[in-house]
Amino acid sequence: MNLINLPKTLTPIASIIAILIFCADVSGQDDLLSELQQSKKPEKEYTSASFKGTRVVNGHSIETKRSGELEFIISHRFGRINSGAYNLWGLDDAFIRIGLEYGVTDKLGIGVGRSSFNKIFDGYLKYKVLQQSSGPGSFPFTLTAFVSTNIQTVPKADTDPSIDFADRVTGNYQLLVARKINPQLTIQISPTLVHINTVDGSVADNDQFALGISGRQKITKSVSLNAEYFLRLNRHENTPYYNSLGLGIDIETGGHVFQLIFSNSQGVIERTLVTETAGQFFDGDIHFGFNITRTFQLKK
Repeated sequence: MNLINLPKTLTPIASIIAILIFCADVSGQDDLLSELQQSKKPEKEYTSASFKGTRVVNGHSIETKRSGELEFIISHRFGRINSGAYNLWGLDDAFIRIGLEYGVTDKLGIGVGRSSFNKIFDGYLKYKVLQQSSGPGSFPFTLTAFVSTNIQTVPKADTDPSIDFADRVTGNYQLLVARKINPQLTIQISPTLVHINTVDGSVADNDQFALGISGRQKITKSVSLNAEYFLRLNRHENTPYYNSLGLGIDIETGGHVFQLIFSNSQGVIERTLVTETAGQFFDGDIHFGFNITRTFQLKK
């Protein structure tokens, strides 16, 4: 109907009717959209990137590599900064660990490594048991189980024939529990048991317990600050070793993660980290170092 041909008295009425019909149609569409949104069930969302890498500072984080990913990691630790100019503030005295970690599945990882510190070979399994999530059936934190073993090849067998293979073996057992508080902050605790087959009973026990407390604070999209502390729970009063404290700066550059480390621990595996930290951080016994990681995708 052409409103121009209507009597002038009917034109406003027709306009009002047209507006009401239009509004009713829009309202009906809104009601339908609202019903569709309400009928759509919310989905469960898993939390990711709680930490940038598989290490917080020296110790492991809850993160595992995804299926088919191979991580190559170089951990380098210099000597004590307070060793003076003759040792170039520790740069003359360095240890290194070269390691590989492979994602068998998105939750299961396997790793191997070799440390020049006490010439240790190590291997480990890492499994993400539970993952923090939101939505239906949400879970408040991520839980990763970590089991490792290592063999210390110092001293050589021909140097001390009294030491057999079993004396060189150590086992480590950890539960890594972390919660991503917000997009910037993650907190992790790590109950730890290190079992050393052979020890000097006057200064240490075979089973040594510790509680790791660590965290990550994101500063920018590619930079974060990390901190880590291992409190030894049954530290022998005569032991010459101390609790491990480490501070780190994570810098992500594409496929690489570069970590700058400051710690009183020179070793980077669980035995040396938890039970053989020989210096005190606040006395200046600080080792500077770095981790460099590169991830390769071996399968789709």
